[in-house]
Amino acid sequence: MRHPHPAPLSRHHGFTLVELVMVIAIMGVIGAVVAVFMRSPIDAYFDSARRAALTDVADTAVRRMARDVRKALPNSVRTPNPQCLEFIPTRTGGRYRTEDAAPGTSLDFTTADSTFNMLGQNTLWPADQQILVGDTIVIYNLGPGIADADAYVGNNTSTVTGVTDGVETAIAITARQFPFESGSKRFHVVPVEERVVAYVCAGGNLRRTVTTGSFNSSCPATGPVLATNVQSCAFDYLGSDLQRNGLVQIQFNISSNNETVSLYHEVHVNNSP
Repeated sequence: MRHPHPAPLSRHHGFTLVELVMVIAIMGVIGAVVAVFMRSPIDAYFDSARRAALTDVADTAVRRMARDVRKALPNSVRTPNPQCLEFIPTRTGGRYRTEDAAPGTSLDFTTADSTFNMLGQNTLWPADQQILVGDTIVIYNLGPGIADADAYVGNNTSTVTGVTDGVETAIAITARQFPFESGSKRFHVVPVEERVVAYVCAGGNLRRTVTTGSFNSSCPATGPVLATNVQSCAFDYLGSDLQRNGLVQIQFNISSNNETVSLYHEVHVNNSP
């Protein structure tokens, strides 16, 4: 009896060690070539992201400062040093009555007056612009060093002691004889919660510091931080010209991870008292 021959065994082929090493070497070369071409775009992306983040921080800080400076009391902006910009903020402003509609409704500049009427109604203004007890009335401010017209000294200011709304708003103040009338019959209101605002660069940070209770300030670097990694900053103020305009110049250099962003911004200030 014949027995069938067994089926031939199939041969299984695989990678030899030499082939495996060659494949690894080739993949390594390809990976190195790809890395060389990809590195520059990836580095450029991260550099751009860092620059964008730095620019965003600086731009946000500058815009915050510009918004504040535009609400500054006319002729109150000053730069005690290039790293400090300070000013007296205002809540609102208005026009005072110059002729009596009833006894005591006008503001008398010949004596220490303690009440006057504002043209218009305080309650019609937005809540954050309404005059409050404790606010300060300033009339015809001409700036630091001007005799009888310097709000930092307080010789043209008075504290609000009462606000009564009617057809016109009656404002009671601490008795004061204001030295000068405003040509446009205007008064400005300084909020009780902020007497002086200072932006100070110190220790690599930009801070916004608020002085309350008085108009004295020495540029303290104690307020909230608005920007970090500040390498340098400079503030400059060009005072009023014949049209009562001022110019605040702001320059920032912010650095991080060997990236530096420089920003320059100008803020025009209306200094008509």
